[in-house]
Amino acid sequence: MLFDTHAHYDDEAFDADREAVLAAMPEKNVGLIVNPGCTVETSRQAVALAERFDHVYAAVGIHPENCGDFTDADMDILRTLAQHDKVVAIGEIGLDYYWEENPGRAWQQHVLRAQMALAEELGLPVIIHDREAHADTLAIVREFSQVKGVFHCYSGSVEDARTLLKMGWMLSFNGAVTFKNARKAPEVIAATPIERMMIETDSPYLTPVPYRGRRNDSGYVHLVAEKIAEIKHMTPQEVEQITFENGKRFFGIV
Repeated sequence: MLFDTHAHYDDEAFDADREAVLAAMPEKNVGLIVNPGCTVETSRQAVALAERFDHVYAAVGIHPENCGDFTDADMDILRTLAQHDKVVAIGEIGLDYYWEENPGRAWQQHVLRAQMALAEELGLPVIIHDREAHADTLAIVREFSQVKGVFHCYSGSVEDARTLLKMGWMLSFNGAVTFKNARKAPEVIAATPIERMMIETDSPYLTPVPYRGRRNDSGYVHLVAEKIAEIKHMTPQEVEQITFENGKRFFGIV
């Protein structure tokens, strides 16, 4: 079975058929899915989906793109949501310096630190979004040595990957590794032990080749496993099994 460790089924792209898509996943060999929230509201939606589907789990958090109006009250809501039995992480949190219209860097860093502190308080792992902010993101996660997590859709260098691996962190890869212009990811995958990897779709985004341009869903996560298998000279079945167990262990799913 496959484990899609990062998919946004709360997204409006699934409004027409969300229930049907999720219900069909076990038949497509997808045994587990984690749906991370990006706002207070989508975190609530992620928990609601986890309650409805046995194979779906939730993470709760506020994405850097959505953190502009973050308040202490939001933190109180996240703290309550995070204590649900099917919430397995704080996320999607992090830093995103790519878009000029995003909240200011200092504020993004403040919100990230607050959510890292929440993860430390509750003993939960974190799901990190890092876009064009490698140095600052790494510096902040270093401040919280008791917190472990995963850099989802990892896009950093081999050197930064090795630093994170030494710190006990995981790296996750999605359909972007199948793109023709993917350069760093194959190098990082080659250098990363398979026991420290997870796979994801980031649905509805980043649909892998040959379906790029369509709406993504967890039914395509096998293509990520196949690409990793190709790079690491393994069978897809080996990658599937190992990353499934990696995800269960990381998120504490029995």
